[in-house]
This record gives sequence, structure tokens and C-alpha cells, in this order.
Amino acid sequence: MLAEDSVLLREGLIGLLSRCGHEVVSAVGDAPALISAVEEHAPDIVVTDVRMPPGFQDEGLHAAVRLREKRPTLPVLVLSQYVQRTYAAELLDSGDGTGVGYLLKDRVGQVEEFVEALHKVADGGTVVDPEVVRQLLRRRRDPLEQLTPREREVLALIAEGKSNGAIAKELVVSEAAIGKHIGNILTKLDLPPTDKTHRRVLAVLTYLRA
Repeated sequence: MLAEDSVLLREGLIGLLSRCGHEVVSAVGDAPALISAVEEHAPDIVVTDVRMPPGFQDEGLHAAVRLREKRPTLPVLVLSQYVQRTYAAELLDSGDGTGVGYLLKDRVGQVEEFVEALHKVADGGTVVDPEVVRQLLRRRRDPLEQLTPREREVLALIAEGKSNGAIAKELVVSEAAIGKHIGNILTKLDLPPTDKTHRRVLAVLTYLRA
């Protein structure tokens, strides 16, 4: 079972898997279709992208977690262009703990490595991209440790409910400088790509929990 919104990559994966002796029982391009197709075909393994319609955020990964909640032994191999740490950790903890993998898409270009990972996951093993491991280990440390003293100061003022203008006035800098600091904070805290207001709220919650 294959889920990938890019038609070119989807067709390429179908061809690759077929040449390697695997039957693709269904190939879809969005998360709802993935869930429906798994229910219909009961595949031996699911290979899915992370970012797919309708929101192009983490729908594929979230669908994979939901599928393993329903079928704990369903092998799932997730392919991604980036590391979504929250759901990556949840995916690796899902089901009965076997038959799960998370690879960055660069690995797909290394055909032998990708096929080997596919077989390992299908046989109940676990395959995790080295970069995913690094990111998950970093997640266990203080999330604020990457922030500079100034960024921590700005985040503390955001937590107090102050606007960019008010923060700039208090720190005697330009609003543009504050905007840059906030952008750095959101990036370093690895917050999901939602609207800015929501990300500010998440940043505050991270600060309060640290």
C-alpha cells in the first residue's frame, strides 16, 4: 500500500517496488484515501509520505499512527523530506512496537538501502533514519537550550503577552530586530508550520513547560 501525493514519485516507487518483486495493491495521494485503502485491501505493509493533502503538513504520519492504533501489527514505513519529531516519536511508540520505520526521502535514492529497510519493516523490524535518531535525542534535552540569552528574553516577554512593538520598546531595539528574534525562536523550537499567532502560543507553552 503506497501513499504519496507527488504523482512522479508515486509512479517511480510503484515501478521500483514492482521491479523488486512487490505488488502495490493500491497507490493513493492523500491521507483519507490511505486510511480507506488500508481498510479495503489489508496490505502487508504501508509506505507513506508525511506531508499530504488536504493540509500538506503531517497528515500522512498522523494517518499512519491512527492505522497502527487500529492494527497494532501493521508494518508502516514513513518517508519524509524532514523530521516531524512529535509524530515520529508517537509512530515509533505505536502499535506493538514492531514493524515500523521512518526514513528521510534521500534514502529512496539509495535503492538497495530503501529495499532493505522495506523488507526489515515488513518482517517486524524497526528502521530509523540516523537524522531522525539525532533529532529525537535532541528533543529529550531542554528545548530552550538552543536559544540565545536575547531570544530567551524575547520569549519571556512574549509569554507576558506583550506585542512586538512593546517588546522592541522595552529592549530598545527595532521591531524588525524583534521579528527576526521571534523567527529564530520558532525555528529553534521546531514548531509545526501553522499560522504565526498559533506558533507564538506554542512557543509560550514550550517556555512555560521548560
